[in-house]
Amino acid sequence: MTRQRRSTIDASRSRVEQGLGLGNQGQSGGEGDSDLAARLLEILRDFARDSGIDQPPAAIGLDSRLEADLGLDSLGRSELIARLERGLGCRLSDEALLAATAGDLLTLARAGSAATEAGPEAGPEAAEATSGEVQATPTTSVGGLAARLPTGADSLLDMLDWHLERHPSQVHIQLYETEDRPRPITYAELADGAARVATGLREAGLRERQTVALMLPTGADYFQGFFGVLRAGGIPVPIYPPARPEQLEEHLRRHAGILSNAGARFLITVPEALTVARLLRAWVPSLTAVLTSKSFADATPTALAAHPRPDAIALLQYTSGSTGEPKGVVLSHADLLANIRAMGAAVAVRPDDCFVSWLPLYHDMGLIGAWLGSLCFGVPFVSMSPLSFLARPVRWLRAIHTHRGTLSAAPNFAYELCLKRVQDGDLEGLDLSCWRRALNGAEPVSADTLRRFAKRFERCGLPANALAPVYGLAEAAVGLSFPPPTRGPVIDCIDRERFAVSGEALRVPCTDQHAMSVVGCGRPLPGYHLRILDQDGQPLPERREGRLYFQGPSATRGYYRNPQATAGLIRDGWHDTGDRGYLADAELYLTGRIKDLIIRGGRNLYPYEVEQAVGELSGVRKGCVVAFAAADQARGSERLVLIAETRERDPARRTKLAQRVRERATDVLGSPPDEILLAPPRSILKTSSGKLRRGATRERWAAGRLTNAPPAPLWQLLRLGAAGLRAALLRSARRLPGQLYAGYAWLLFGLIAPWVWLSILTVPRLHWRWRLVRAGIGLLRRLAFVPLFVQGRERIPPPGQPFVIASNHQSYLDVMALVAAIDRPIDFIAKQGLSTNPLVRWPLERLGTLFVDRFDLLRGPEDAQRFAAALARGETLGFFPEGTFLERPGLLPFRMGAFLAAAGAGVPLLPVAVRGTRELMRGSRFSPRPGHAVVEIGQPIWPSDESWRSAVQLRDQARAFIAPRCEQTAAKITPNQRDSAEQA
Repeated sequence: MTRQRRSTIDASRSRVEQGLGLGNQGQSGGEGDSDLAARLLEILRDFARDSGIDQPPAAIGLDSRLEADLGLDSLGRSELIARLERGLGCRLSDEALLAATAGDLLTLARAGSAATEAGPEAGPEAAEATSGEVQATPTTSVGGLAARLPTGADSLLDMLDWHLERHPSQVHIQLYETEDRPRPITYAELADGAARVATGLREAGLRERQTVALMLPTGADYFQGFFGVLRAGGIPVPIYPPARPEQLEEHLRRHAGILSNAGARFLITVPEALTVARLLRAWVPSLTAVLTSKSFADATPTALAAHPRPDAIALLQYTSGSTGEPKGVVLSHADLLANIRAMGAAVAVRPDDCFVSWLPLYHDMGLIGAWLGSLCFGVPFVSMSPLSFLARPVRWLRAIHTHRGTLSAAPNFAYELCLKRVQDGDLEGLDLSCWRRALNGAEPVSADTLRRFAKRFERCGLPANALAPVYGLAEAAVGLSFPPPTRGPVIDCIDRERFAVSGEALRVPCTDQHAMSVVGCGRPLPGYHLRILDQDGQPLPERREGRLYFQGPSATRGYYRNPQATAGLIRDGWHDTGDRGYLADAELYLTGRIKDLIIRGGRNLYPYEVEQAVGELSGVRKGCVVAFAAADQARGSERLVLIAETRERDPARRTKLAQRVRERATDVLGSPPDEILLAPPRSILKTSSGKLRRGATRERWAAGRLTNAPPAPLWQLLRLGAAGLRAALLRSARRLPGQLYAGYAWLLFGLIAPWVWLSILTVPRLHWRWRLVRAGIGLLRRLAFVPLFVQGRERIPPPGQPFVIASNHQSYLDVMALVAAIDRPIDFIAKQGLSTNPLVRWPLERLGTLFVDRFDLLRGPEDAQRFAAALARGETLGFFPEGTFLERPGLLPFRMGAFLAAAGAGVPLLPVAVRGTRELMRGSRFSPRPGHAVVEIGQPIWPSDESWRSAVQLRDQARAFIAPRCEQTAAKITPNQRDSAEQA
């Protein structure tokens, strides 16, 4: 949303854009039109009465809180906004969905009245009439669709670069940031913005394979930020912003767990969310900084060489947590591309397709299925925010009409919302004949919704076969089963009682009063396989319900840094979906989640059906009913608990409502629930995608906290801040000994190093200079309590014999370890960059250091001559063949410089394994820690001749000695090593 639209709410309120708010102090009518305020309150009070809100009319004023006092959720607000617009004759901006008080609505109503007087709103339908620029322009190419697709791309970056090279100025995204017309984003603009983000992240210290969280609403910043993280070599972690102030505490606690598990180094968010984001830093030790789009404004785009392998992690998609704690699904570039291409084949993507989406980009269906799928197949992508859709569902349909959208997807509730909120007058001129695939997934699909939606919008030209129920899960990237590209929904009617008792899906006429309707979710995508197993892991025949497993090219390798959950996911090469269902004629029919299954009296009951039936009752908030099983200690079995949210407060009416709930539940289940609880609004927990969190709700119910009203946002902030401060203090206390030691070690270095530096510059003889250096290192080690254990010192060639040292590289301390272990001057080979600072170059030159640009292949004849001359003089050359070091264990590939030098001069090569220095001081932190180091010297290796083959043999023999020793634990020291340490 634009800053201009956000400013319509009084600036005196501190609120975060798109639900990222931290509090609300209410708002009075101010100096506005008193008649407008009176009319608004009259409409609000009428709506409260119609909604069964037990509040005296006089108690509802401009300071009344829409959620805390009136219990209005997003659907209730949507209905209220529609009434206000009709009653006040104005058009409210989308921020009305986030208004905290009636006073906020009054402010927006004033702005809406002024805009109405200035002229009619220009929406997608008006844009169609005024300009052809918003029309989706089909991309055509000689040779058809395959000829214009990045079929050879191995990564998401390859896919973007393919489009960038061939048509950089072509519009990729039509982004609705305002209500009038979309903003076009070309491939070049997307790539340029991503390059700025990548440069900024690298300058901030991001390293390859580190994770970056994106807590951004739908917008250009998100699109560019996602690819910017990839371009910088990082791993994006999409997370959702906090929706409401009342949910702030739970939101931060859940996100702290996600960010900690991901080890996120950076968090990119909007400026208005900085307060929320900074609270997270106290909870997440790995979080280095919180950045916004302004952080990258001054970055100069650079060509970063990020070329990830197909099996490299491209994305961590955290599950919604509807059945447990969120887990980070690891998805590689190959996984994503395989799934996207399989879904493209299932819907038969065409050159003239256009995808229209309001789905949030922090969920797999919106991110992977909608946006990345459009990018892969080069079809136009029309994007609007979820808030825009929720405010006026007709915008989704109008965007399909305007842009001639052929593909779109949404959960079942979105189709229901269109049925409820789109008025008959909105259908005038609406043409949906272009919509060939209306995908319905991400939550249980209702057969009734499918029937009513098809019938309602048939008059708008919606094809009879457009509706397409699908099934997928994050562990498969997004999609798993789709219907054939030209087929409509398939609904299976089965005997309810037989299915509950035996799990057999026996077909019956749909007119049977005991029939249970199950929607078919299509067939496995090309290359994917499904199977149904019983509780013993044995395959079941068709029309027998069991646990659903899958295989496929995009099946995740597991959950990020969660081996226990990964072990429970994969079984004999098959992935457990956590869902139950059955197969019939190759079609998948889902029946419910494993964890939601209720076993009662020998019958399998699923909560979804009874929740949906109870939600239809007047007085019960639709979509806010949850059923679950709870242990009954007295009976030694499970009891069925049913919780329904209601705004009803009158005791007599609540008693009647509870009776109606019991009767409806009994009709569906065949027996009454053991306990029925009528809870106030917002009691039942949901995921960011709106799914019921039955397990978490059951835990709150068991703890007796379900009906407790959430504390005020300010109190939540204070409590979170205190908890974060306590966690930070505990971490600081744990780190204090290490910090004190690091300060002590650097103090010692600061006292000793200047005298050693001056001595190097003034002492005339090289041997004297080296003795002073060793003495300084020895003094520093002893005062810092860092023992050095040396093994194999007797293998060092005798004085006068030149030789080449080849050592592994773990830390900046490796040079000091080698100097202390080998009692003779060493001409270390160093990179040219160290010579740019005179304060560093002067002492190093006085110690015989040789600076080179590239010493891996000795490409400069001068360098080869310098090395040969030094060896001819009887000197010792010291090489780190890896060239650099990383914090992670293991050896990097060896460069050939050291081995060519030894072979060319005919001198022995001394392999040396250093370990323990990485633990003493990691390269990126410069924070010394207590410990010890070990230097193990191998037997000298003589070259057979001066040939390249001889140098390769030296390399291989040296690596064979170093590799198994450099990563051994430095904790176990033999008596011989201890004796050597005393001499070091």
